[in-house]
Amino acid sequence: MGRKKKTAALDRENGVAPGLIAKTKKRLVVAGGRSHPELTAAVAAALGQEVAPVEHRTFASGEIYARFEVSIRGCDLFIVQSFGEPVNEWLMETLIMLDAAKRASAKRITVVAPYYPYSRQDKKGRGREPISARLVADMLKVAGADRVMSVDLHAAQIQGFFDGPVDHLFAKPVLLEHFEGTLTPDDRETLTIVSPDMGRVRVADTWSDSLGAPLAIIHKRRDPKVANQVSVHEIVGTVDGRTCLLVDDMIDTGGTIVKAAQALKANGARKVIVAATHAVFSDPASDRLQDSSIDQVVITDTIPLTESRRWEGLTILPIAPLLATAIRQVFEDGSVTSMFGGDA
Repeated sequence: MGRKKKTAALDRENGVAPGLIAKTKKRLVVAGGRSHPELTAAVAAALGQEVAPVEHRTFASGEIYARFEVSIRGCDLFIVQSFGEPVNEWLMETLIMLDAAKRASAKRITVVAPYYPYSRQDKKGRGREPISARLVADMLKVAGADRVMSVDLHAAQIQGFFDGPVDHLFAKPVLLEHFEGTLTPDDRETLTIVSPDMGRVRVADTWSDSLGAPLAIIHKRRDPKVANQVSVHEIVGTVDGRTCLLVDDMIDTGGTIVKAAQALKANGARKVIVAATHAVFSDPASDRLQDSSIDQVVITDTIPLTESRRWEGLTILPIAPLLATAIRQVFEDGSVTSMFGGDA
């Protein structure tokens, strides 16, 4: 005996058209690319579910193939993909997964990109330069992304590159919890929050408020024609005899952070601790960050790190619980902003 179907009758007075009523339940599905499978699995586990199986291939010619091995029709799909090395391959894989998901009739597709690719190319510094961060946003949209979720964008203005919703998460609660539990009483008594450059002052200021510590700023200058080279000029604020907590959104080659730490020690800092969200760690970052001027480096696992790029003084904090909470809020039509006291 067939299931009885419910219908809506014609109701001209209330403007209701006749039709079939379907009781469709929402379904959250987590899938991932090949860039950081450990993070995808951790996010799914935090949500109490398994990762949806996806067939991935790279042909001899270098072309990438992706196919969802199970039906995702009508689901709320979250594709987790980190953008470490090789960034271009993972970006292309994400676009192909988006196209496959769109053609498989996923109802809504969210790209969970803890580290947003090309985020430093967010404006034109000189003539005839691209704005690659905007280009990436356009590609994700055209490929089928309805929503993007990322952690600590290099520039908040990147959110404006998308026509749809962007969930901008902050790793600060994760890092802050770690330091509140590990800083010694002497460290707390002499703590100074340090911004490695003028662009990070606003972020460092929020750290200063949260930890009740004074703020110092390092003024630096870059040569726009030479990549990854920095010269430190002066320190604004008192660091002599202080425990300095350097906060930044990412560490690439480590040049900025190391020179900042050396400047702090040269000006009498007692201890220098580095906190960053994204460990890009392009060579020779791992070697540089083991400099004697740095006492500890604390990062999150938004980008996968091989064993060769880890060392004893490096602490890696899991970002999966934060991502899982945000995903649940989006799926349940909750508030991501409430996770950060209204600042997201």
